[in-house]
Amino acid sequence: MTGFARADGHEDGVSWIWEIKSVNGKSLDLRFRLAPGFEALEVPLRISMTQRLKRGAVSVTLGLTRAAFASGLRINREALAQVTALAQELVAQGKAAPPRADGLIGLRGVLESGEEAEDEARRERRQAALLESFEAALRALVAARAAEGERLIPVLEARLAEIAQLVAAAEDSAAAQPQALKERLAEMVAQLLDASPALAPERLAQEAALLVAKSDIREELDRLSAHIVAAQELLAEGGAVGRRFDFLCQEFNREANTLCSKSADVALTRLGLALKAAIEQLREQVQNLE
Repeated sequence: MTGFARADGHEDGVSWIWEIKSVNGKSLDLRFRLAPGFEALEVPLRISMTQRLKRGAVSVTLGLTRAAFASGLRINREALAQVTALAQELVAQGKAAPPRADGLIGLRGVLESGEEAEDEARRERRQAALLESFEAALRALVAARAAEGERLIPVLEARLAEIAQLVAAAEDSAAAQPQALKERLAEMVAQLLDASPALAPERLAQEAALLVAKSDIREELDRLSAHIVAAQELLAEGGAVGRRFDFLCQEFNREANTLCSKSADVALTRLGLALKAAIEQLREQVQNLE
């Protein structure tokens, strides 16, 4: 979801630059820093971006420069006449000194910028040009994020292949085989009988069943295999699959944790820890998906 795009434009003596930056994020977080006087653009910008983007922390910046002739000044003669008349009344009443020209034009509303005087048609024309160049920047950002996603596919496939190899190794582990489970169970039953010779047969059966359940990791391995297939299907599907892939990584991690907690074998525990590390590497890469 990382990306950067830039677009510029100009209209009626005003030039601008759009910059859009995107980094990883679980949801879509949009932030705008627009030039003064153009805050109203945020609404159409937000609508356009939510239609094209699904995840990521995205910041939008609009920098704007006015040509010297475009920001020229003019005197509002009507306002100046009103201020001058009031000043003369105060002078006649002896309540003020005669006004100076620099004092009069410094009053708010007397001196206007070209921006204040421009007509609505010009503002609408400029806003349309601004939005058009923003759309160009947004298209470039979407393309950059899509290209990043394409580059990540081989990486994700490699991580999934590694996870599949570790799951297969766990299935082949002696601790996961029925004979190994029987030997482990026989050893534990013998320990129970030695510790409590008078243990009731029913209680012994319950303890044996509990030990088998705690030692059997076939369910976790089956789920891990199913998750691998689901992840491969998501990659083949394409599009905005990042959130679903995030959830799938959580399920991967849940099964790996359970496998480690059930393991009573050093080799299987090592495989479980390696599996957790591979899943974490997969999750880190998934954070970059749309």
